[in-house]
This record gives sequence, C-alpha cells and structure tokens, in this order.
Amino acid sequence: MTNKPTCLIVDDETDIRELLVMTLERMDIETYSACCVEEAKTLLAKRPYGLCITDMQMPDGTGLDLLHYINEFHTGLPVAVITAHGSAENAVCALKSGAFDYLSKPISLKQLRPVVESALKLTAQTEQSHPNTLEMIGDSEQIKHVRMMIEKLARSQAPVYISGESGSGKELAAKLIHKNSSRADDAFIAVNCGAIPENLMESEFFGYKKGAFTGAGQDKDGMFQAANGGTLFLDEVADLPLLMQVKLLRAIQEKKVRMVGSTTEETVDVRIISATHKNLAEMMDNGQFRKDLYYRLNVIQLKMPSLRDRPVDIPLIADVLLNKLCTHQQASVPKIDEAALAYISRLPFPGNVRELENMLERALALCDGKVITIKDLMTEDDTATRFMSGEFDQLAEELTLTDYLENVEKKAIIQALNKTNHNKTAAAKLLGVTFRTLRYRLAKLGLSKETDADLENDSE
Repeated sequence: MTNKPTCLIVDDETDIRELLVMTLERMDIETYSACCVEEAKTLLAKRPYGLCITDMQMPDGTGLDLLHYINEFHTGLPVAVITAHGSAENAVCALKSGAFDYLSKPISLKQLRPVVESALKLTAQTEQSHPNTLEMIGDSEQIKHVRMMIEKLARSQAPVYISGESGSGKELAAKLIHKNSSRADDAFIAVNCGAIPENLMESEFFGYKKGAFTGAGQDKDGMFQAANGGTLFLDEVADLPLLMQVKLLRAIQEKKVRMVGSTTEETVDVRIISATHKNLAEMMDNGQFRKDLYYRLNVIQLKMPSLRDRPVDIPLIADVLLNKLCTHQQASVPKIDEAALAYISRLPFPGNVRELENMLERALALCDGKVITIKDLMTEDDTATRFMSGEFDQLAEELTLTDYLENVEKKAIIQALNKTNHNKTAAAKLLGVTFRTLRYRLAKLGLSKETDADLENDSE
C-alpha cells in the first residue's frame, strides 16, 4: 500500500500513454495504464483512483462510454477526457456528460499539471469533508435543488451559466460553487461586464505590456491572470460587445490569453462562471450574442428561482438579513411581528432578495427598536398606508390578516385600473410595479378574469 495519489491513464496510442505515465510519475503520482475500455474497467475493479485520464477514441468504445461507466459504478472519481485539437464539440459533450475537465492534443505540461492537481485535490476534499452550501438559505424545494446543483457543479471544471432575475442570488451561487470546489484556495474574481468601457475591455480581461498604448508605463495583469488557478465570474455577460465575445471564446477554448502589446500567448487555468438576467438564447437568435460562445458558456445551466416563487423561505431569509444588518449597525435585533411576516411573505418582490434587504434596512430605521410592524415596512407612497392606524385595527377585528391584506391589495389595484381605463401597462406604472408583476398579482387575487362591472362592484 502507498499514500501516493493514483491515476489511471486510458489511451490506445502507446507513445501518448507512456508519455503521460512518465510525466505523472515525475509528479510523484502512482500511475496505471490501459489501452482500451475493457482493460480500464478491469483495472478500476482492482483499486481506487484519484483521477482517470481517458482518450476519446479507442478500439472498443469511446471516452464517453468509459465516463458513463465510471459515473455509474465508481461515483466521485474525476475523469478528464483527451480531445483532438480544436474539437470544441467533443470537449463540451464530455463536460455535459459529467467529465471533470478536458485536455486538448497535443497535451502540454502547462495544461496537464493544473488539471491533475485540481482533480486530486478534489478527491482529497471529498474524503475529508462535505460541501457547505448553507449560505443558500431556505427550505423550499426550489432552493434545495439549487443547493444540490451547487454541490454537483463544485465537483466539475465545466463552465456554468447562471440565469435568474436581478437580486436572486446569482453571484452568491457562483461563490459557493467556487468555495466548495478544488479551486477554493485560489482567487474568485467577479467582474461586471457591463461596467467596463468597450475600449478598455481587452486590456482589463487579458492585461497589457509596457508601452502597449499611451499611459501603459508597466506590465499589468488582467482578470484572467488574476483568476489563474481559481474562478472568473462574468456577471451580466450579455453586455459584452461582439468583438470581445470572439476573444473571450478563444481564451476559453484554448485556455490561453494574449496580453495587449504581446506577441506570445500564455496558458491560464481559469474556470468560467457566467450570469445575466437577460435572455441569452433570445439575444443569440437576434444576432446580439454569438452562438459558439453561448454554447461554450452554457455547458451546464443553473437557474436561480425568484423570491416570489418560494414564499416559504421569505421569513427565514428576512431573519438572516435582519441579523446581518443589526450586526453591521451594532444594534439590537428587533422582532418582526407575525402580521409583518405574513405581509412580506405575500409581496411579489420584483427585486428579489436585494429588494427584501432594502425594505428591512428601511424598517430598521423606522421601527421602535423592539418590533418591526407592517407600517415600518411600507413606504409613504404605498397605497395601503392609508389603511393603517385606526382603520387597520377596525378591519383586523372583522377579517383574518390574509383577507385584510388581499382586500388592501385588491382595492389599490382596482383603483389604479379604474384611473387608467383598465390599461394594465399604465396601471402597473401608477402602482410602481412591472407589468409582469401586476399580471401575476391579478391572477393571484382572482381579478384577471373579472369584468369591468365586477371590478367596480368590488371597489365599493
């Protein structure tokens, strides 16, 4: 028995197989080799491995066949697939099928070493601990699925595309994927693609050499170099101009970047996670986003649910956010009363968690320091504010809180529709919500199918 990490090499080309064995043994890795899929299965049955590197094409099957076999019978073993030079489709297919990473021929040591080290580090992590995704708060089925996906994605090097509305936690999900991965000890670099001027974009991403342009007094690394060994999170990736999309695609496919003003490329080991609240598929169809880049970024998609789709999580999230705000302000934590909790649990929150946090921060400033009430949560122009104080007390005796809040909301919506002659777009603007939110609330409150006369009768 040995404490050395172990690796299985599977390739039908003797010279490549021997070169890989020799290279890994120099890295003090105990290495075994097979020339076909069946021989690999035999070796897999004899001992555990920390990594498997397999060629794509072999006499009795493919690397994907072996990958599927390992996923079924040797769960947790990272697999790196060797693809032909320029074969982006094979690389993407392997990653979608659960490969840890891929290597392109001809394989260089600069390309091989980080893949091997990351895979072996991941294997060691798995044996020692379990992923921690508790920061993704909630008990709903939607958020449980997100946590499960984060744990799965942390075990891969595949590019991840995170979709979802603004404020739904896309960057938090990206951080948790990084934090639970073999890259956790290296940098997590987040960049808002829409905040970089187009003329500075290439130098910001790839860095520049001294003298590359006026003002370039010394060499400067870009974000790819800063994230080397770690994760680069491209937020609002839909805002990238088409020319930059071409250069980003090459950097992802070749795992190399060229600094502005340089004549040579340098290898970088960076995992890409991207996100946007825009519809990339729609932009692609309209020619605003390159298809080849879309398929390269969207190898695995993680969709973040909106807050209104998981109302059961709102009280728990509110409690965590309130504690965070009070800790930051060095203030005692007030209680959110039951009526206020019921109120926020029914709001549509078009701004999601970010909007909830802003609401709680305002309420914290307005409350008496002990209890947060509905009145503390409402803004002055909230159409329901006029129902507070004495009128609220009177109605609360006659109705359940749920009925009361529904009546408040119905009256506000009906008034807005009457003022705008039932123009829903104008009514949404008057209420300060999006058209989508108004349509959602109309359906939720049973108003969407009522006639004008019914609405007027209800408002009386």
